[in-house]
Order: sequence, then structure tokens, then C-alpha cells
Amino acid sequence: MPEIALAILWHQHQPYYPDDVAGDNPMPWVRLHGVKDYYGMALHLLEVPEMRCTINLVPSLLTQLEAYASGRGSDRFLAVTRIPAADLSEEDCLFLLDHFFMANPQTMIRPFPRYAELWQRRGLGSNTARAAMRRFSEKDYRDLQVWFNLAWVHPLAVEHDPVLAELVAKGRGYSEADKSALIDKHYEILRQIIPLHRRLAESGQIELTTTPFYHPILPLLLDKRLAREALPEIKLPRYTGGYPEDAEVHVRRAVELHTRIFGAPPRGMWPAEGSVCQGMLPLLGRHGIRWLATDEEILGASTQGFVSRDARGHVRNPSHMYRPYKVAEGGYELGIVFRDHALSDMIGFHYQRSEPEAAAADFIHHIEAIRQAVGPTETALVSVILDGENCWEHYPGGGVQFVRCLYQRCCQTPHLRPVSIGRYLEEHPPRDTLPRLFAGSWIHHNFAIWIGHDEDNTAWDLLHRTREHLVQRSEKEAARAAEASGEAAAAATRSAALAKAWEEVYIAEGSDWFWWFGDDHSSAQDALFDYLFRKHLQNVYLLLGDKPPPELSRPICRRTQRAIHTLPTAFSHVKVNGRRTFFEWINAGHYACQNERGTMAMVSRGPLKDVYFGFNLHHLYIRIDFDAPARTALADYEAIRIGFLEPAEYEIIIPKLSESPSKAYLLCNGQAVDVAGLEVGIDQIVEVGVPFAALGVSAHQSVQFFVELLQGQQSRDRAPREGAIQLKCPSAEFEQIMWDV
Repeated sequence: MPEIALAILWHQHQPYYPDDVAGDNPMPWVRLHGVKDYYGMALHLLEVPEMRCTINLVPSLLTQLEAYASGRGSDRFLAVTRIPAADLSEEDCLFLLDHFFMANPQTMIRPFPRYAELWQRRGLGSNTARAAMRRFSEKDYRDLQVWFNLAWVHPLAVEHDPVLAELVAKGRGYSEADKSALIDKHYEILRQIIPLHRRLAESGQIELTTTPFYHPILPLLLDKRLAREALPEIKLPRYTGGYPEDAEVHVRRAVELHTRIFGAPPRGMWPAEGSVCQGMLPLLGRHGIRWLATDEEILGASTQGFVSRDARGHVRNPSHMYRPYKVAEGGYELGIVFRDHALSDMIGFHYQRSEPEAAAADFIHHIEAIRQAVGPTETALVSVILDGENCWEHYPGGGVQFVRCLYQRCCQTPHLRPVSIGRYLEEHPPRDTLPRLFAGSWIHHNFAIWIGHDEDNTAWDLLHRTREHLVQRSEKEAARAAEASGEAAAAATRSAALAKAWEEVYIAEGSDWFWWFGDDHSSAQDALFDYLFRKHLQNVYLLLGDKPPPELSRPICRRTQRAIHTLPTAFSHVKVNGRRTFFEWINAGHYACQNERGTMAMVSRGPLKDVYFGFNLHHLYIRIDFDAPARTALADYEAIRIGFLEPAEYEIIIPKLSESPSKAYLLCNGQAVDVAGLEVGIDQIVEVGVPFAALGVSAHQSVQFFVELLQGQQSRDRAPREGAIQLKCPSAEFEQIMWDV
């Protein structure tokens, strides 16, 4: 029986955060993901030497890792950590209270009692940092300084290091010496990341690949009009052309840096955001890139839908999906592979809610299903590509048990062979050539995340005007240098300033700034990303001795961070029958299913569409809408789970979804609770009613819940996809209060 080749590619990336002109770095994410994911994912590979995979390291990340490893790198968060707790200013204390709980509460705060205690005391969402200050002592601030930095250390690093293990075990009452020891461990780990990856690559266990230097959307750098291939009506910035010479710089310098650090040039590339186009192939080929990867939807668009998914998510023509291809242009021929975005999203978004062994088994089950779909005579290449850092903070224990189980099963399953992409392509050269590569990214095979919204286009226009100013100054300096003589020192100074100014432009061309503009993604740090983008453009003028234009001082973002749901405005009176009745839900709160994880996007959508929630004095009502009538949408699922974070340990299970009439069960700590008044109706929609008394909550108490679809004991879709819907049990005066408001 032919084997199935599994090519996992972990994409490790951070944008370039430092402001080199001001000598400041406001973001800690290179350091924190360094001591957690970049180090931890390499340790996982050491545990299973038979495992093979590909790791993509973006040059903007490597540059910052080198700075930390040399001792030159720092960040605002680390600077505030270093301050002795007794010497903290009011500004420092406010910074700690506003920023040192930036970790997943369920997986990175609550498992540690002291950190959880400080988190509860802070009262995020209900208190300002200034209001919370009076509840924190000097010891509290010192423990907070330690726990924020300790919670971000990878669990395997703690397992392997007695100093870190002792700090975790101590739990509270840390000294300044403890804090200094932890900072030293951060730097010690950061110094190991690059050498460890080089050793894994030299042993043949991994293949290392690259991305254009500052992670730009390469097709848009070549020509912004390429956005119209997928979206013909998209609104473009005023200047619609591109900067092919900048694209050349990003690719050339990426290859040069990779070669210097790892001793060999990269053969493969994950273009930023999987963004590809036909015209970029000669550019990659000229610089030695022999293969690239992108998303399956690009293959679908490049084959006019011949390879695609049906309404139930099944792949049409799977033997053509799970194989490599060739793409050619301008005398250069490259291999190309396409990620299975459903399997990639299972790791990125769903398996975090499953028992690790069961999740790994489910992954292997999907691989076996692909083998059956492809046929017994074909060798299949399954490419699973996703961020190698962001998803693990949503897994219990940093995902250690899941990754261990996954790697072990990948290496022990008969006829399944983990591979690095480049080695596979050497052994199995692609036979088929795509006539033309569709221009798009891994998100819906278009570029809408980065161009088209008014904010995105404003950013592109500001970038263009700044770049044009720099081009004019560069041309003047070139002419002056040609005419002048005897001014070597002054000319060298001006040349250095121009080089630094161009560097700021290249940084501003990175995709990450545009990711946060528009209404696609949002985070608590939107304003800081906006500021950093404009600061890099301001630096161009400052380096040239010019005054930045006033528009670079004005924020581009014109919105506040969006709430994930609305709240009920009056009592609801619902007849629980599963039929869509407008007036029953007119006063309800509403959650529209969307992707809350701002650093990652999920491409494979589940059937959940909307959740409405309302109440009267005695009952909580929940309505679930799907992308089809409920009876149809639920045909492939075994159960609905409504889980409660508050009150904890409660859940409502609706099994046997095809039965009529439907039944629901209330469980507490996994045990059935005998309750009257629990109702469920499934028809066009799903409606559920549960007495507040059955949940043990009364007026003004918090209720937090989420909805999940289960199949084979695995979570297949969830609303909200992160966190929970939050409301308070109403009092008898609720409607009067809302009326007065």
C-alpha cells in the first residue's frame, strides 16, 4: 500500500517591533514567544528524533532574536520588570496592571494560584488600573512582575531547568534575586533558539525556510492592482502601482540573512500570508528558491474550481489536491504545495478543547480518510501549515501533551511518513504544471485583509508619499555625489542616513501593520500597531533632517475595539419550539460568529452562524442559528454542548440531534441534574430554555457560556470561537433600569 506523506510546516513570525531611531521597543512578543514557542517547539522535536517537519523562520524575527541573544535586545515590558518593586513609580504600576495580564486567562493565568489571585484582584473589565492600584502591595507588584514573565516560559523548559521549576514551585513571595534569575533564564533560552534550529536542520530532522525580509505581501509590492484578480470591484489606494525593486530587496536580503545564520541558503519559502502570484516566480527563482507553499484555495482558483470543497467540506478530486505541482515563468520553474486548511485549522483552533490523545487520534483518522479518498494506488502529500506560536497559548499546558501525542502517532502509524517539504520534492518531483498561479493569499484567496478598506488604503497612500519623498532625496544625493569631490566624510554620513531611511520604508511595507487596519481584526494593541506604522514613516523624515507631515501624527484607525456581542435590552418571552420568530428575539443579545483570535485567522468555517440570548426573570433563553436549517446543518454532528464558565462546571448537552422531539440534559461536574423547566426545540433553529435557579444563579450574578458542536467527542465548531458570551442574571427592576437608560 502506498504511504501517505505528511508535511507539517510551522510558520514562526513576528513583525519588526523596535523603533531603532528612538532606541525603543514597546512590544515583548519576540522575547515571550521566544522563551515559549520557538524554544519549546524545537524541544518537542528533540523528544521525537524520528519526526520530520519544516520550520519557516521570518528574517524580521531572526534579526530580533539575534539582538536578544547578543544582549542588545530589550523591550518596554522587560525594562519595567527589571525595576525593583520598591522603586516602581505610579506610571510603572499602572503599566504593570494594564499589561502584565496579557496572557490567556484559562490556560496561562488560572492554572497558577498566585497569578490567578492577582488577576482576580485586578478586576479587568470592571476596574481601571488606577482604581485597582490601592489593592496591590509592593509584594503583589513583584509577584506580578515574576508571574507574567514566568507564565510565558514553555513548560518543557520548566521541566528541563531546576531554577525555573523551583520558581514555579515557590509560587509567591518572590525576591528581587528570584526576578533577576528569571530574566537571566530568558536570555539563556533566547541564546539557544537559533543554534538549536541550526543543529536540527544539519541533522536532517527539519528543513528551514524563509519569507521576504519584513514579511510584506509580495504581490502587492509588485503591483497593487493584482488585488483585483480575486476582487474586481475592490477599492484601491490612489497609487495603484508597485515597488518591484523593494520586493527584490526583501527576497535578496532574506536569502542572505538565512545563509549567514544557518550556513546554507533556503530552498523553500512560505511567502508572507501565503501570498502568491505568477509574476513573483522569476524573482524567487533568481534568488535560489526552488519551492513555495500556499493555501488550497489558490489551487482551486488556479484550476477554475476543479479542486475545491463541497458544501459539507469534502474535497472534490482529492487525488489532485494532495500532490505537489510545478509553476513556471520567465525561464524559472518552482515546485509548489498547497495546505489543507481544514486540517491546519483543526490544530490551530479546535483541538485545544479536546483531550490530547483523542485529538491526536482524530488527526490521524483524518489522514487515513484522505488515504481512502485518494485511492489505494496513489501516494498522497498532505500539507499542514499554520502559525507555530500563536495557537499554543490557547491549549492547556501550552499544548505539550497534544504535540507529544501528535508527533508520536505520526511516527508510529503504519504507512504514514512525516516529511520535510524540500526532501519530499527531491524524492517525488512534481509531474503536473499549473498553467497560471492565481494571485491571492491563504485567507479566502484574496488580499482583502491588507488592501481595500479605507484604513488600509490610507496606510498605503501614506507609505507611498513617504517613499516618494525618500526617492527624491536619494536622487538628489546621487547627483550631488557625482558632482562633488573632497566631501567623503559628509557624503558617508548622508549615505548612512539614506540607508537607514530606506530600512524604515522596508519595515513599514510589512504585512502586520495592515493586518490590524480595517474591520477584519482587532486587539487591545490596535492603537500601538497604528502608532508604530506611522512612527516608521516619520523616522524617514527625521533621518533626512526633514519635518514629518502632520498626517503622520494622526491615527489611521478610526474605530474603537469592537465588543464581541450585544446584550439584551428587555425581557424576552420565548416559546421554545425551534421556529424562527422575529418578535420573540427582538430584545435579545446577539453574537455573530467571527474570528476573535486577532493574530490568527480561521479559513475553514463551521456551520454556526449566530447566537442570540435573552431572559426573563426566571429563565435564560439561547437561540442558535446555522448556515442552513438546523435539521440539515446538524446532520453530521452528534451533540450540541452549551458550556458555562460561570457558573463553573455546568453544561447543557443535547444528544441525538436527529431525534424528534429533542431532549436536553443539564450536567454539573459531569453528573446529570434532575431539573424541571429545561426545554429544547430543533427545527429551523435551535432554541433552549433553562431556569436560572437550575444553574444556581440569582439576580446580578454573572453568567458566561459558549456553544459547541460535537462529533466523535471532538469539538468541531464553537461560538464564541474564543472566550464566552457574558451577561448578568436580571433583577425584577431590569426593564425599568433599561427604560431609564
